[in-house]
Amino acid sequence: MKTLLATILVLAACGSSHDFEPATGGNPSAGKDAIRAYGCAACHDIPGVDAPGGRVGPPLGGFAKRAYIGGELPNTPENLERWVRDPHQIELHTAMPTLGLTQKEARDVAAYLYTLD
Repeated sequence: MKTLLATILVLAACGSSHDFEPATGGNPSAGKDAIRAYGCAACHDIPGVDAPGGRVGPPLGGFAKRAYIGGELPNTPENLERWVRDPHQIELHTAMPTLGLTQKEARDVAAYLYTLD
């Protein structure tokens, strides 16, 4: 199953952003809105999000092509959802705050981040 999911993600990276909706179950447009609402650009430079772009966290351009999330987890939709919902559960000393995203918001944010190739 993990191999199938990885294959889907690799193949989806070659297509449009809409290819990520089935893999994440999220909506990239709603994810972009959630990213704005939660102020993610205060710490990250995020393509497509109008903000000065923070320098605390890593820039998120090309996120779809990254191998790891937070230097800890393989880059999969499930792991990304876990990370954006509660990063301290994965990396106790991360500077990334737990923002209180719902499961749906986490899926939507993941869907948007996977459009950043």
